[in-house]
Amino acid sequence: MCFVFFSCKKETVDTNNSGSLNFSNDTITFDTVFASVGSITKILKVYNNNENDIYTDIELKGVSAANFRINIDGVPSNSLNNVNIPSKDSIFIFIEVTINPSNNTLPYILSDSLVFTSGSKKQSIKLIAWGQDAYFHTANTYGEILSGSDTIRFYYHQINSNETWTNDKPHVIYGYVVIEPNCILNINPGANIYLHHNSGIIVGNPFNPNFGGTIKINGELGNEVTFQGDRLDQWYKELPGQWDRIWMMPGSINNEINYAIIKNGTIGIHADSVANNNPTVKISNSIIENMSSIGILGQGATINAENLLINECGQYTLACNIGGTYDFTHCTFANYWNYNSRKNPSILLNNYYEGIDGNIYSRNLEKAKFTNCIIYGSLSNEISFQEDNSANFNYDFDHCLIRLENSPININSSNFKNCIINQNPIFLDPYYKNYKTTQQSPANNSGTQTNVLLDIEGNFRTNPDIGVYEFQD
Repeated sequence: MCFVFFSCKKETVDTNNSGSLNFSNDTITFDTVFASVGSITKILKVYNNNENDIYTDIELKGVSAANFRINIDGVPSNSLNNVNIPSKDSIFIFIEVTINPSNNTLPYILSDSLVFTSGSKKQSIKLIAWGQDAYFHTANTYGEILSGSDTIRFYYHQINSNETWTNDKPHVIYGYVVIEPNCILNINPGANIYLHHNSGIIVGNPFNPNFGGTIKINGELGNEVTFQGDRLDQWYKELPGQWDRIWMMPGSINNEINYAIIKNGTIGIHADSVANNNPTVKISNSIIENMSSIGILGQGATINAENLLINECGQYTLACNIGGTYDFTHCTFANYWNYNSRKNPSILLNNYYEGIDGNIYSRNLEKAKFTNCIIYGSLSNEISFQEDNSANFNYDFDHCLIRLENSPININSSNFKNCIINQNPIFLDPYYKNYKTTQQSPANNSGTQTNVLLDIEGNFRTNPDIGVYEFQD
């Protein structure tokens, strides 16, 4: 004969609900959320550390309650009664917010409370969100691409006349903005451009054989134009790859970028070109950083740049690819990328490509001139020279500081004039993106006189340093 005994633990409930709940945060804060755009999801964990179960009523209260949405342990509701939190257990509450447009040019605050009523005991968690109205640039037309027997529609926001983006409210791009042939987009000083995932700006229309179009980014010292992703919470602050690129199509000419900060994308500037006498783009006093792929990708382009800092890119800071004409003065190319293993050097010089038929096609690298530039990073060799002998491959480094420890290139040739090779520039703190030099830097007073008389911060270059910054005591 077999006897089986069962023992049960009696569930104990705090009928007076005298125990307090504990919370993972006392305030849930959302960084700037654009009007009509949903936020990321924040999580609040609610703990019952008492010996007894607690039943609580949870309610979202406040004048802005309609803007917030909560999910209480899997139940989407802004009010839920008699929620059981077992002893020594917890529940999750998921919180989102959407800001209603207010036609207000200034940021504003939404504040509410999440109230927990357990018998006679009330506890609350503050919910705070910064709201910001914005100009939204979303698809208003489309083009069609033939792919085999299929037709693919490409939707985009069309700029088909000269247009100016002001700085009174942020500009948010969903998808691609396309600047049509013979049209100019001017961006005023201080404008902030936020791009959604897989979004970008295309200068020139890929569906139009004229391809023309122009962008002029008109920042000023202390009033820069900023391009970044549209997620502004702290976790996204330095996250690369949040948006696509600024793409200058073949035939796009006379583009100008002055005092811009371009960050957290895939490619900062992608400049294609066809043969003409006009520069694809002139860049001055600007920073391109934190790109998951390339800072500047030039493909047969004509690029002139001065006082330019490019740093922290997953592949190249600068790729002068498939030939072209390039001129860089007082620029710093610094790559200490640490999101994953970086195999590519900071700079690529190349004069050929492999066609889809497998054949090699060369294009002249007419000029790649670097004057008073720092080219340095965490790799022992920070320049890649990829030459096809059937085309021109012209490059020149004049008064530059370069890391080339394991390169087959002859650094004693006439291509290198008064250069400092394999000496650390001694940045103040490259791993925190401070690329100013210390007093001991070999770059100090080692440059040659140029017509770039001020550095990126407006300091005079009396005895020019190499790089984008002039050392200040």
